Amino acid sequence: MKLEIFTPESVFYSGDADSVTLPGTLGSFQILNNHAPIISSLTKGMLSFSVNGDIRQVQVTNGLAEMHNNKVTVCIDEIY
Repeated sequence: MKLEIFTPESVFYSGDADSVTLPGTLGSFQILNNHAPIISSLTKGMLSFSVNGDIRQVQVTNGLAEMHNNKVTVCIDEIY
Protein backbone atom coordinates (compact mmCIF):
# COMPACT_ATOMS: atom_id res chain seq x y z
CA MET A 1 0.00 0.00 0.00
CA LYS A 2 1.04 3.62 -0.37
CA LEU A 3 1.83 5.74 2.69
CA GLU A 4 2.16 9.51 2.90
CA ILE A 5 3.06 11.27 6.16
CA PHE A 6 2.78 15.07 6.14
CA THR A 7 3.42 17.90 8.57
CA PRO A 8 2.51 21.54 7.89
CA GLU A 9 6.17 22.15 6.97
CA SER A 10 7.08 19.12 4.85
CA VAL A 11 6.48 15.63 3.55
CA PHE A 12 8.08 13.29 6.10
CA TYR A 13 7.57 10.06 4.10
CA SER A 14 6.03 9.12 0.78
CA GLY A 15 6.34 5.57 -0.48
CA ASP A 16 5.28 1.97 -0.01
CA ALA A 17 4.56 0.37 3.36
CA ASP A 18 3.60 -3.13 4.51
CA SER A 19 1.80 -1.95 7.66
CA VAL A 20 1.18 1.24 9.64
CA THR A 21 0.51 1.46 13.39
CA LEU A 22 -1.03 4.74 14.54
CA PRO A 23 -1.77 6.34 17.94
CA GLY A 24 -5.53 6.77 17.59
CA THR A 25 -7.47 8.97 19.99
CA LEU A 26 -9.32 5.87 21.25
CA GLY A 27 -6.20 3.66 21.21
CA SER A 28 -3.46 2.41 18.96
CA PHE A 29 -4.52 0.64 15.75
CA GLN A 30 -2.87 -1.00 12.76
CA ILE A 31 -3.62 -0.66 9.06
CA LEU A 32 -2.63 -3.42 6.66
CA ASN A 33 -2.91 -3.81 2.89
CA ASN A 34 -6.55 -3.81 1.65
CA HIS A 35 -7.87 -2.39 4.95
CA ALA A 36 -11.40 -1.02 4.85
CA PRO A 37 -11.69 2.76 4.37
CA ILE A 38 -11.24 4.65 7.63
CA ILE A 39 -10.72 8.18 8.92
CA SER A 40 -9.38 8.61 12.46
CA SER A 41 -8.11 11.35 14.73
CA LEU A 42 -4.65 10.82 16.18
CA THR A 43 -3.08 11.79 19.49
CA LYS A 44 0.45 12.16 20.78
CA GLY A 45 2.31 8.87 20.57
CA MET A 46 4.37 6.48 18.47
CA LEU A 47 3.70 6.07 14.75
CA SER A 48 5.43 3.07 13.22
CA PHE A 49 5.45 1.62 9.75
CA SER A 50 7.09 -1.34 8.08
CA VAL A 51 8.85 -1.15 4.70
CA ASN A 52 10.10 -4.50 3.37
CA GLY A 53 10.39 -5.83 6.93
CA ASP A 54 12.27 -2.75 8.20
CA ILE A 55 10.29 -1.09 11.01
CA ARG A 56 10.55 2.68 11.29
CA GLN A 57 9.25 4.57 14.32
CA VAL A 58 8.66 8.24 15.03
CA GLN A 59 7.01 10.22 17.85
CA VAL A 60 4.11 12.38 16.66
CA THR A 61 1.58 14.84 18.04
CA ASN A 62 -2.08 15.27 17.12
CA GLY A 63 -3.33 14.70 13.60
CA LEU A 64 -5.60 12.77 11.26
CA ALA A 65 -5.24 9.57 9.26
CA GLU A 66 -7.22 8.30 6.28
CA MET A 67 -7.12 4.92 4.52
CA HIS A 68 -8.81 4.73 1.11
CA ASN A 69 -8.06 2.62 -1.98
CA ASN A 70 -4.88 1.15 -0.42
CA LYS A 71 -3.46 4.61 0.30
CA VAL A 72 -2.82 5.81 3.86
CA THR A 73 -2.55 9.57 4.30
CA VAL A 74 -1.37 10.83 7.68
CA CYS A 75 -1.43 14.56 8.53
CA ILE A 76 0.47 15.31 11.74
CA ASP A 77 0.91 18.60 13.61
CA GLU A 78 4.51 17.80 14.58
CA ILE A 79 7.06 15.00 14.37
CA TYR A 80 9.83 14.89 16.96
